[in-house]
Amino acid sequence: MTAATSPRFVTLEGLEGAGKSTAMAFVRDWFEARGETVLCTREPGGTPLAEELRAVLKAVREEPVAASTELLLMFAARAQHVERVIRPALAAGKVVVCDRFTDSTRAYQGAGRGLSMATIDQLAEVAHAGCDPGLTLWLDVPVALGLERAASREAADRFEQETLDFFERVRDGFEALSEREPARFRRVDATRALDEVRAQIETELEAAHGG
Repeated sequence: MTAATSPRFVTLEGLEGAGKSTAMAFVRDWFEARGETVLCTREPGGTPLAEELRAVLKAVREEPVAASTELLLMFAARAQHVERVIRPALAAGKVVVCDRFTDSTRAYQGAGRGLSMATIDQLAEVAHAGCDPGLTLWLDVPVALGLERAASREAADRFEQETLDFFERVRDGFEALSEREPARFRRVDATRALDEVRAQIETELEAAHGG
């Protein structure tokens, strides 16, 4: 790992309904069984201010939200989260497990909304230079299945009301990321039984952390 990445910073990515919350519990348990202190957090969110921005981003509203506005709000929340939570936790020797990070921005605002990947990478440098995940687990499910799972939980938020085509582009974005960074970005088949998903997650964690 380079100085800019940490195998103790693990992120979970995927569509709505992919099972990231369940996967986070598997990751937490794996590290805690090895005596580690684990901080579990999420994006957008993770601090009081970032949670307020999360509510703004997800709220269903009549006013259309410009893609660039959405992008900047995402990175505003992320900058606060990294500065107030993630960096201090890593500096204190904790393992950080985060539900979504900049790869979601690349998939949703980049592939989904069609915004420039170069711009996203520039904003990432501003928001969290030197603080990148060492392992990313992509919980992959077909779009229809993910949305079906999400719909069973609660009323759809602004993102969940997007079109199937949008989510297909997002899924393609995650696929492209997995091809671009195969050592870090690992696909997990989230359509399988939970014990099989857990087994694959544990295999990826062992590979990333030397067994």
